[in-house]
Amino acid sequence: MRFDWDKLQSLALTEVKATLAALPLPLREKARKLPVTCERRPNRALQADGIELDTLGLFVGLEFADEEHIPLPPQIILFLDNIWELAESDEKIFRDEVHTTFLHELGHYLGLDEDELTERGLE
Repeated sequence: MRFDWDKLQSLALTEVKATLAALPLPLREKARKLPVTCERRPNRALQADGIELDTLGLFVGLEFADEEHIPLPPQIILFLDNIWELAESDEKIFRDEVHTTFLHELGHYLGLDEDELTERGLE
């Protein structure tokens, strides 16, 4: 079941803002510079690059340590329809999944790989 896009986006961005506020100050300052955008699902170009249709979030760009040499700024993309479906249309679960997905993708920005994120409970 599809939810109102404006409501989903508002819930997601409110959760991202709350997650940012809870981060330690040095990390919060870095993370606030990282744009977060919301899309329904990965578009055809992302799918052609190997991103699965059911992906929840995506970090694109170079890691923080390599930022001096980037052609485009890094960003996090949250795929809200996918997160909403995973949450089975439950707003609390949706907010929890946005929180986890945002931190997962932020971890990639900070240079963590999938195993390191799983060790931190951010799978």
